[in-house]
Amino acid sequence: MQSCEISADSTDDPLSSGLRRKRQPRIVVIGAGLAGLSAAKALLESGFTDVTVLEATDRIGGRVQSVQIGHATFELGATWIHGSHGNPVYHLAEDNGLLEETTDSERSVGRISLYSKNGVAYHLTNNGQRIPKDVVEEFSDLYNEVYNLTQEFFQRGKPVNAESQNSVGVFTRDVVRKRVKADPDDTEAVKRLKLAMIQQYLKVESCESSSHSMDEVSLSEFGEWTEIPGAHHVIPSGFIKIVEILARSIPKSVIQLRKPVKCIHWNQSVSKEIERVADHNSDLPEGNKGSNVFVECEDCEFIPADHVIVTVSLGVLKKRHESLFHPRLPEEKVMAIEKLGINTTDKIFLEFEEPFWSSECNSIQFVWEDEAESESLTYPEELWYKKICSFDVLYPPERYGHVLSGWICGEEALIMEKCDDETVAETCTEMLRKFTGNPNIPKPRRILRSSWGSNPYFRGSYSYTQVGSSGADVEKLAKPLPYAESSKTPPMQVMFSGEATHRKYYSTTHGAVLSGQREAARLIEMYQDLLQCPA
Repeated sequence: MQSCEISADSTDDPLSSGLRRKRQPRIVVIGAGLAGLSAAKALLESGFTDVTVLEATDRIGGRVQSVQIGHATFELGATWIHGSHGNPVYHLAEDNGLLEETTDSERSVGRISLYSKNGVAYHLTNNGQRIPKDVVEEFSDLYNEVYNLTQEFFQRGKPVNAESQNSVGVFTRDVVRKRVKADPDDTEAVKRLKLAMIQQYLKVESCESSSHSMDEVSLSEFGEWTEIPGAHHVIPSGFIKIVEILARSIPKSVIQLRKPVKCIHWNQSVSKEIERVADHNSDLPEGNKGSNVFVECEDCEFIPADHVIVTVSLGVLKKRHESLFHPRLPEEKVMAIEKLGINTTDKIFLEFEEPFWSSECNSIQFVWEDEAESESLTYPEELWYKKICSFDVLYPPERYGHVLSGWICGEEALIMEKCDDETVAETCTEMLRKFTGNPNIPKPRRILRSSWGSNPYFRGSYSYTQVGSSGADVEKLAKPLPYAESSKTPPMQVMFSGEATHRKYYSTTHGAVLSGQREAARLIEMYQDLLQCPA
């Protein structure tokens, strides 16, 4: 599609001054994860021709990272398609045949997804004992009942009492403890086991929320996160296939890998010297001068743009927002970035020659009996392993071999990331021996693990509503800059996308995809006359 002339009588018209007529807008997307690729795909399919995607790493996909080992694919990042009805990621997978080999056991309807809904979770204590199945079921029913109560504060507008400190963890621990202690039918030994299970369940919940502790997750806002109806699905060939589908219609020349961004100069704040350097370094058409935005890359290249869609993680924004934007972000947006939460959830894959677990076991859950009365889920550095909540059994073994997938989150995940493979493998093996009571468990033949927290281009796994934040902060984070509506100020110079910018679906892959499509839709609407004019 050829670009059309945009005529305007007034030089005050933002589109006229920004585009200098006779060309399409220059759009730069920062980040080639699901949000960035979804935005670029939508823009190109709508007729935009000057789109550039800058990716800091040497691969596309962002927090989707599938690793092929032999015939199996292991997910260091996104693993499940959460829900099916109206989920754009599910429909991409279904329409492209990615779910044809997904087994029935890999379609989980449970709130906390395992790799298989078949089998039984083994809750083991640090004394090498398995907690009886009936005790686990009783406690699970109680915990889920209280979990449902945490949803009501937002969904029904229930007031939060001061004792809970507006914290999911504090509220849950307090209510469950009181009910366990008040149960007249349980022995003191059973009560103590159930009290210890509270902390284990909260560790699992923290991994689900990617928080250091559920104490940091806002009780009043917890229920705003919306679950899409339908089962959770695993993609046997790898979640990266979704990334490849999104990138399929994007010309390779559009995506620039190993192109980290140093600073986004917006609101025409760039100096004449930078404009001169940009003109000198790039073979740009007339109209380059006066660009609304210049993207300064780490390699010293300055890329002019009319609009920039920023899809970096909330973790990167927290660390770099002061230096990443010039002028600095408005105080309202800075406050939103600081209030909202993000932390690290890591996986530890252990491959064994033979399974030491029974065929019915679908996960090993670690229950520390000495944590029955604990308040905190923070450990000394040398005890980082106590934050590992569980190991899931990967199913089916015909595809994966004999592999366990461990989960750890928060500050302890960052400590784990600093350790070498040998230390982590040895530590996990000792834990498994201790909790199973089997001293003969061999060390794994292979270990594979993620490191989302220490990676400077991610600095965390996904976002959550931290105590003190709300959905309104998510909206503020997503709001394009500049805020001021003026006929002399070019609109939507800097736009924000990514899972953390979706009020209902934060932390999810579909939230990331929808957020990218949302920002693309803003520009499509803005330039509809240009895009609709005849070639």
